[in-house]
Amino acid sequence: MAESHGDKATSAHTEANGREHAFPPFQKDTFASQLVSLAIAFVALYLIVSKIALPRVGSVLDERQGKIDGDLAEAQKLKDASDAALKAYQNELAAARSRAQAIGAETREKLNAASEAERKTLEERLSLKLAEAEKAIAATRTAAMSNVRGIAADAAVAIVQRLTGIAPDGKSVKAAVDASLKG
Repeated sequence: MAESHGDKATSAHTEANGREHAFPPFQKDTFASQLVSLAIAFVALYLIVSKIALPRVGSVLDERQGKIDGDLAEAQKLKDASDAALKAYQNELAAARSRAQAIGAETREKLNAASEAERKTLEERLSLKLAEAEKAIAATRTAAMSNVRGIAADAAVAIVQRLTGIAPDGKSVKAAVDASLKG
């Protein structure tokens, strides 16, 4: 039975000499030779893979594992170095903080001492100025009192002369003015 689709050259035959052909791997006549061919092909493929391909793949895997191990070792070394650097940095930072606190305390003490010294100097200057002012006040009061005595004596003489018509003597006026200013 031949199928024709318009051209005999392109027709496909499923029969040869009037009998049907089975799929070649399932033919009983060639089964043993196919098994031998399969075994030879398997052994050849196994040898090629085990002697050529697997060693190359194995060496690539070993090389890759070695690189990974080397990278991990390098990463660990760098991590250890960074941890050491971090610890050194923290130690330096702590030392710098303690130095800063010591410098701050020392500066505070110096400023307090300078402030205390300046305060004492100001107190001494104020004490001197106060003493000078008290002396000036005392001198002014003495001068004013002597002027008051003179004025009081002159006024007393004028009052007594006007009331009595007689001018009193200077000693009695002076004694009277001194007695009135003291008491």
